[in-house]
Amino acid sequence: MVMKLDKVVPFGLKLDEYIKMIDHSPKDLQKHILGVGDGPASFNAEGTAKGYDITSIDPVYQFDCAGIKQRFDAVVDNIINQIIATPDSWVWSYHQNPQDLKARRVKALKTFLQDYQQSKQTGRYQTQELPNLDFADQTFDLALCSHFLFLYSEQLDEDFHLAAIQEMLRVSKEVRIFPLLTLRQKTSPYVEKAIAKFGRLGYSTSIVKVPYEFQPGANKMLAIKHQ
Repeated sequence: MVMKLDKVVPFGLKLDEYIKMIDHSPKDLQKHILGVGDGPASFNAEGTAKGYDITSIDPVYQFDCAGIKQRFDAVVDNIINQIIATPDSWVWSYHQNPQDLKARRVKALKTFLQDYQQSKQTGRYQTQELPNLDFADQTFDLALCSHFLFLYSEQLDEDFHLAAIQEMLRVSKEVRIFPLLTLRQKTSPYVEKAIAKFGRLGYSTSIVKVPYEFQPGANKMLAIKHQ
C-alpha cells in the first residue's frame, strides 16, 4: 500500500522502537546522541529518564505544546485510516493492529509533551533542521534519523538528502538512518547514491538488518561512520 502524504508529518516514536530500528546496543546508548527530526517522539524523554545523553532537533519545536499537539491531531486520523483501509499491507508484529499503532503514537505524544514543557529551556529540544545545523564539528557520537530521510524521497530531492547526510556526518562520528524505503514502500533511489558518495569520501558504509518492520521490507538501516 502506498502511504499518501504531501509533507513531513509529526508522528513520534517510542524509545524501544528507536532501539530496535536503529540497532542500538547498550554501549550505543551511553553515547552522546543527536536525534534528527524527532518530532513528538518520546525517545528523548524516556532516554533522559534512564540517564542517556540525547539532544533532539526538529523545526516543529518552534511551537509550544498546544501547537505541536494541534499538528499531530491534524494528521493522525488520516494516517491511521489509510492503514485501516489496507491492513494486509503492513507487518503486524511490533504493533498489533491500527488501533494499537494509534494508541502507541498518542502515548508517545503525551510523554513527549510532558517532558517538552519543562525541558525545552535545557537545550535537549532545539529548533533546527537539515541541511544546516548549528553545532560544532563532531559534537555528537551518534546521529539518528528515523522516518525522515529516504522515507520522504518524493518530497525531498537527491541534493537535499546528500547535503543532509553530509551535515549529520559533520556534527557526529556516525550516522544511522531508518528506514530505507519510501512512502511507496520502494527502496529510496538515494540509498545507493549516498553509499557511493560517502564511500568515495572515505567513510565506512553498511546496511544493517534490524529487528523492526512495519512497512513490508523496511527492516534495514544505513550506517555511515568516520574511518
